Amino acid sequence: QVQLVGSGGGMVQAGGSLRLSCAASGGTFSSLTVGWFRQAPGKEREFVAAISWGGSSTRYAELAKGRFSISRDNAKNTVYLQMNSLKPEDTAVYYCAATRLSIASPLSAYNYWGQGTQVTVSS
Repeated sequence: QVQLVGSGGGMVQAGGSLRLSCAASGGTFSSLTVGWFRQAPGKEREFVAAISWGGSSTRYAELAKGRFSISRDNAKNTVYLQMNSLKPEDTAVYYCAATRLSIASPLSAYNYWGQGTQVTVSS
């Protein structure tokens, strides 16, 4: 059973940066696709970015293209989400999740979820 712990959230001004981390334990992390999702108050959880098990393939939502970058270090069982040029509309709880399927998989395919980390961007 894989356990995921997300961290790195916080409060930042618009235009600032944050790096989120997702640390895994208890399973074969290096064989899993890992994604980041976010959920703002009153809204549905939405896809942000995903990275393949080896790190060679990535996928981004339109909201993340050009501003966010996903990467992974399998030796450390950790996936990162570097977020730059943050906007107030990026304010949300960010969740990391893992699946055995591809980076094209929908939210419903992700079996393992972290607890979420709050990101707040002030204007």
